[in-house]
Amino acid sequence: MNTNKYLFEDAPVPKAVATMAVPTMVSMLVVVIYNMADTFFIGQTGDPMQVAAVSLATPVFMIFMALGNLFGIGGSSAISRALGEKKPERARQISSFCCYASLGTGILMAAVFLIGMDVILTLIGASENTVGYARQYLTYVAFGGPFIMFGTAFGNILRGEGASKESMIGNMIGTITNIILDPVMILIFGWGVSGAAIATVIGNIAASAFYVGYFLKKKSSLSIHFRDFHMGDQIATSVTAIGIPASLNNILMSCANIILNLALTGYGDTPVAAMGVAMKSNMLVVLLQIGLCAGIQPLIGYNYGARNKKRLLKIFRFTGLCAVIMGTALTAIMVVARQFLIQAFIDDPEVIAYGIRMVIALQLSGPVIGILFLCINTIQGMGKALPSLILTICRQGLIFIPSVFILNQIFKLDGVIYAQPFADYVSIVLSVFLCLGLFKKIEHQENRG
Repeated sequence: MNTNKYLFEDAPVPKAVATMAVPTMVSMLVVVIYNMADTFFIGQTGDPMQVAAVSLATPVFMIFMALGNLFGIGGSSAISRALGEKKPERARQISSFCCYASLGTGILMAAVFLIGMDVILTLIGASENTVGYARQYLTYVAFGGPFIMFGTAFGNILRGEGASKESMIGNMIGTITNIILDPVMILIFGWGVSGAAIATVIGNIAASAFYVGYFLKKKSSLSIHFRDFHMGDQIATSVTAIGIPASLNNILMSCANIILNLALTGYGDTPVAAMGVAMKSNMLVVLLQIGLCAGIQPLIGYNYGARNKKRLLKIFRFTGLCAVIMGTALTAIMVVARQFLIQAFIDDPEVIAYGIRMVIALQLSGPVIGILFLCINTIQGMGKALPSLILTICRQGLIFIPSVFILNQIFKLDGVIYAQPFADYVSIVLSVFLCLGLFKKIEHQENRG
């Protein structure tokens, strides 16, 4: 049974952060390798249009993961707070609710994708050169929707009870399966983008199977049994209050990527392919910092539920220091290795030239972007739905999307390329103000108490 009371309450902060965050970061590192491998093997076909098609289709695929995060991040936050409040039965009910809600939503979304495929392809801006490849990719992804949502959700749910290691193992099983299958299906079988999508679906099925096995072996204090399924007593509300802003963040990221790609298509299909490669390279900087900050969210939630503000702030400060140090080091690596990274994906001179410019632009916020993710996960861990919603809407909606349009009009392609770091810095400032405001509010409540 994974209650991990010592880890949550008494372990030295560096040890607690490392125990929770390192497995999550390893999981994210594996995801980075997978995403790079996926694009790498598609790039080995020598067809920039297949690379561009996957770049166009990826934001749509991310909607499945976004809805998985609705139940995963929302459920993890609710579970950690329930455990901090010494309510284990409620934690079991929350996890069971997240299990069946994620599967049901996955089936529904698969049907929506398959029925509305033509509309989706038009909305993402697929050209006559890329529409066939994008259709192949999204059709297979749609069939795997329920497994993608369940696997994404329970990778987070397990961290809610402190089972960060098991979450990492499940993530690695799915991702390594995907990486192994990619060259076989893309190159050996010659299935191209279809092979990449099939490998992705099989990887998510493998991860889902591991998580189900984890519960069947009764290693968890949580549950996926239908007898524990419960929506009342504000269980659904507690999950969706945090899950919707977290999911909306991912959905807005997908919408923002679609709008970014639409802006880039005005300059040809090659910049779309280059931005896809540049963003895959940038995942090393972004996802590792997301892993660090997502890993400590259960610690934040537990100590907030237990009203241990002193430990909560220690965790926040230590994680912030780690994020800045790591972000600076990773940014330096990316800048030095920028040409090698782009060229490793696809040996096309025009794609490489665009890609190098884009990598440099994306790294401008690299050293401090972890502060944004730390604030987001802290707010989510504390169960503060409104600030989480505000921050989510502002970063990828109210800031980034208008920035793409405005900067495109003023600076043309350069404006599109630099819209993301501009939005990041504005969002970082906003997130710090929101977090500091919440900390002051807690202090006032304690003083009145």
